[in-house]
Amino acid sequence: MPVLPLIDLLLLSGWTALLVGFVLKVVYLTTTYRPTILSLAPGDFLEVSVAALLFAIALAARTWVKAQEPGPVAVRRRDETLAAWSKLNAGDNGSAQPLSSAALSSPGLSSPGLSSPGLSSTGGTPSPVSAMAKPFAQD
Repeated sequence: MPVLPLIDLLLLSGWTALLVGFVLKVVYLTTTYRPTILSLAPGDFLEVSVAALLFAIALAARTWVKAQEPGPVAVRRRDETLAAWSKLNAGDNGSAQPLSSAALSSPGLSSPGLSSPGLSSTGGTPSPVSAMAKPFAQD
């Protein structure tokens, strides 16, 4: 069942009750006549409008919290990410290949031009950083 029409109805009834109560209060203040609608005074209309507006806010908050649950949000994010990824690769004609698990586990080592920490790029000789750390190493 859609909740948005119910929230709109509550907002409309709350503001209408507030307006009717305001008009009745103006009549109370400007004349000696004390009108009531269905035996409701201006204060009663204020109470009705507060109740309707608070219920509308509570219903909207519950709807928003329900939409932000972790499971459905994760599924929605995943779907949006996959859709964006497929849009990006639409111009590649399928040439994009998925990364291997080795490339995902050590991205710094598989990139050309980068070496492992502690070794220089000259072929396995220790760098000054690893030489400085050696006295502090425990055997």
